[in-house]
Amino acid sequence: MPAGQILKSLRKRRNITVREVEQASRRIADAKGDKRFCVSNGWLAQLENGDSEPSIWKLFSLSVIYHADLLDLLRLYNFDVDEKEKYERVADPYLTQLIPHHVNGNGSSSISFAQDQSSTSLNVTPSPNGDDGARHIIHGHLGLADFTMYPMIRPGALLKIDTSQSKLVTSTWRNEYERPIYFIELRGAYACGWCELQGSQLLIVPYHSPFASVRRFHYPREAEIVGRVVGYDTNCVDVCATI
Repeated sequence: MPAGQILKSLRKRRNITVREVEQASRRIADAKGDKRFCVSNGWLAQLENGDSEPSIWKLFSLSVIYHADLLDLLRLYNFDVDEKEKYERVADPYLTQLIPHHVNGNGSSSISFAQDQSSTSLNVTPSPNGDDGARHIIHGHLGLADFTMYPMIRPGALLKIDTSQSKLVTSTWRNEYERPIYFIELRGAYACGWCELQGSQLLIVPYHSPFASVRRFHYPREAEIVGRVVGYDTNCVDVCATI
């Protein structure tokens, strides 16, 4: 049903006329000291017929008058505040970010991430026994401008992160493929790379390439290990136009 028709049904459910809506909204506008909260009967008729779209101020008044949740009314116009994190990645796919999971009715969870400036979604099905560590697995998106682990892990990769492994492993490894890769939270930002601890400093060590350098952070004040990267889905070619 179109948004305007849903608003009309809400008004009729309250058994009020468009003129009564105008009068009620005018009282709200007077109390707020802001005429933008006023909903004229002519404009409301246009809204219900689909010939107009509401402003946030008028939609607030309608939510009060109709005894409706403002967030539900916003969703009628394809505005869902719960999608904020999802579209942060769409707005800036060049940043490395965590990917929130959305649990589906079949017990699996879907994840969305931005890759090559487009939105991609995957389905992740947990293990049936539920105790194999799957609950510790989260996912991250390696930003299109993050060349820390290039070319081993290319920008735009989907990262599989085990949050139960949040302590740095200091034992030796036989080759660079066995060296632990970590996902790090940097107080408002994220990074992915090899790590070393030198005193009170956490070093994020890049792969051997000229595209990135060692970064140092006070640990744990400026950096915290989210978990170990235990898998990744990376492209065979670069998704960025330039390096």
